[in-house]
Amino acid sequence: MGRGTWKSIDLEGAGLQSLNVRLARRLKRRRTAYLLWILFPLGAHRLYLEERYGSITFMALTALSLILALALGPWNASIGVLPAVGLALFDLFWIDRRITSVNKRLRMELYLGAGATPPAGYQGRVPKEAYLDEYVRGKEAERAGHQPGAHSAPDGDHSRAPSFREQERMLRELSRHRGTRRRREENPGD
Repeated sequence: MGRGTWKSIDLEGAGLQSLNVRLARRLKRRRTAYLLWILFPLGAHRLYLEERYGSITFMALTALSLILALALGPWNASIGVLPAVGLALFDLFWIDRRITSVNKRLRMELYLGAGATPPAGYQGRVPKEAYLDEYVRGKEAERAGHQPGAHSAPDGDHSRAPSFREQERMLRELSRHRGTRRRREENPGD
């Protein structure tokens, strides 16, 4: 790698974290917009909120006020100043709604835009058949040789657990078998 080549390496990638960082950089802030509102004769707050025509309107009204003040006197400047002040007062309420809509549009652009495609080679959650077979074999091996107890099911199906009725029958047989063994141990001469 040559000197300074490291600067051209893209370390952001296409992950969600880098997307959130880019979004945080682009989101509009209310504090900044209201501070720029102080410069309303220049339309700075409208430029910040991506409203070009509104910004041009403020600049045109300011220019009109200056021209009228210089040409016809300071009282005639009110022709441009009063509409600018009225728009500026309206903008105090408009800024909050505008920030909400601009930030929503920015989120939609970033999350649903062209850069939001999955990484190359991503196949989703659907596993391949070979992987699924390997997974099943691994899970079967986890039983460590344990096989469910052999029981005689009436229909010959050994893959299911015995029913409650079958379990009761097996317990009766087991207790009968143990009961006869105890009697034999107690009375060995019989």
